[in-house]
Amino acid sequence: MTTGNDWRVPPSDLALMEDVVHVWSVPLAGPDYDMQGLQSLLEPDELARAQRFYFARDRHHWTVARAVLRLLLARYLELDPRRLRFSSNAYGKPALAFPTLTLPLYFNISHSHDLALYAFAYARELGVDVEYMRSDIEYMSLARHSFSAYENQVLHTLSSADLPQGFFNCWTRKEAYIKARGMGLSLPLDQFDVSLAPGEPAALLASREDPLAPQRWSFQSLDPTPGYAAALAVAGHDWQLSCWRYEP
Repeated sequence: MTTGNDWRVPPSDLALMEDVVHVWSVPLAGPDYDMQGLQSLLEPDELARAQRFYFARDRHHWTVARAVLRLLLARYLELDPRRLRFSSNAYGKPALAFPTLTLPLYFNISHSHDLALYAFAYARELGVDVEYMRSDIEYMSLARHSFSAYENQVLHTLSSADLPQGFFNCWTRKEAYIKARGMGLSLPLDQFDVSLAPGEPAALLASREDPLAPQRWSFQSLDPTPGYAAALAVAGHDWQLSCWRYEP
């Protein structure tokens, strides 16, 4: 597994290989998007969902995020983005319903504040999470209710300067893992431990729910832009990472 976070503009002939995971960083704000064009890619139910957001900013972000998902998937599959159909499992994890592929194309998306991350891979489950690093959070209080005993113990060893990064390292790695597993919060957050200390490699350290899980899953911290924390969880260890910047 390569661990580079070199976010590049992709070549026009970009292809996704079987042993590679692609992660895209996508800005959700800004005037460069053709909103009418993006809306034309969406299904009526997607447009209706966008309209249910009260604030125009949220409607804009959701429309961009959903339309760009279609554009990226269509790029890999060489299809009209309007042809894509989606399904979801019992816990709400989205997947492609059409077309059926010999090698299934897995994807996951996360967005926070003004940024979205998308992850793609063939024939391996994955999950991605990004969080805007807000400072108005009661880190220790939230950790007591959401993190494992081990993770809380490590948090208490961090300096006040390292605490925010440690908290968001933990949060994004746990979210990426439960998204990759596709089980939602039916997989309790306190049933597994992740690394979190700043500078420590991202990893699943232990799981009470599945003791063999650390052998099956690999993690990667991501650094898409200042002010955000992000993480990727991928099935297996025999893969390489490529990071791309999406430009409208």
